[in-house]
Amino acid sequence: MPVNLQGITLRQLRAFAAVVETGSIAAAARCLNVTPPAISLQLKQLESNAGAPLLERTPDGMRPTLAGQVLLEAAHQVDGILKDSAQTLRNMLHAHTGLVRVGVVSTAKYFAPAALADFRAEHEEVEMRLFVGNREATIRRLMEYELDFAIMGRPPRDFAVQQSIIGPHPHVLVCPPDHPLNGRSRVQPADLAHETFLLRENGSGTRALTERLIARLDIEPNIGMEISSNETIKQAVMAGLGVALISAHTVAHELQEGRLGIIRAPGLPIMRQWQVVRRKEKHLLPTAAALWDFLAARGAAYLPRLSQLS
Repeated sequence: MPVNLQGITLRQLRAFAAVVETGSIAAAARCLNVTPPAISLQLKQLESNAGAPLLERTPDGMRPTLAGQVLLEAAHQVDGILKDSAQTLRNMLHAHTGLVRVGVVSTAKYFAPAALADFRAEHEEVEMRLFVGNREATIRRLMEYELDFAIMGRPPRDFAVQQSIIGPHPHVLVCPPDHPLNGRSRVQPADLAHETFLLRENGSGTRALTERLIARLDIEPNIGMEISSNETIKQAVMAGLGVALISAHTVAHELQEGRLGIIRAPGLPIMRQWQVVRRKEKHLLPTAAALWDFLAARGAAYLPRLSQLS
């Protein structure tokens, strides 16, 4: 079949993206407020223009083929460009307004809101939409052009990005304050071999960092509960259910108040960097660019102080 991408329409791309998102033609039709035959017609025309099958049925619903994934990415890009264009036109008509869509990985919620609040205080006309999620969910929104940029640690590797460093991001191994390893200056890997490690959920950057630490220490500790929030992990450690590698910025108050202790094993703390990250081809409108510059220049001032690491 010949390829004729010039014949593709926005209606076809939106129908296709809706089928992928919802998993069925009927659900896509409800989402777009049209009839199922209308969706089927758009898909048929799109496949004819693409010259290849774009969807396949699976037990989990309709999923894109390899060719479909190419067009799905195009659909996301087109949708993102149109949203930016619409916002640009609104800004041209209302010069003192602006919308910024910011993603924050869940670990950054302990300092990012204060920085965003101060930016808003200086730019009262700004409208801000904030998404908080784990690393995997935040990267997915960046990839699909749903965010202007995100505050995170390690940038994604699956697509090209622009990044700017905010400041240092240490990770520490925390334990209950009465733990025998708390505060010891010479903890060896063998001392941790029988500890129970509490883990964040799959898709969390902290989970991946913990797994790399265990591999580097060359130990096989007990793996305890999988927990999807830093707050619950802190409570579990304080209750004596295990130890956990966690961002030091999430436990600054607990360390200061003596409700958690630190295990100083080799290679700890693990030092990373907080960064603002966006897709390389993502064009920032003036308001979003101003917030990006604010975070890059002044974001470090909002990071919790950690005298316990010195």
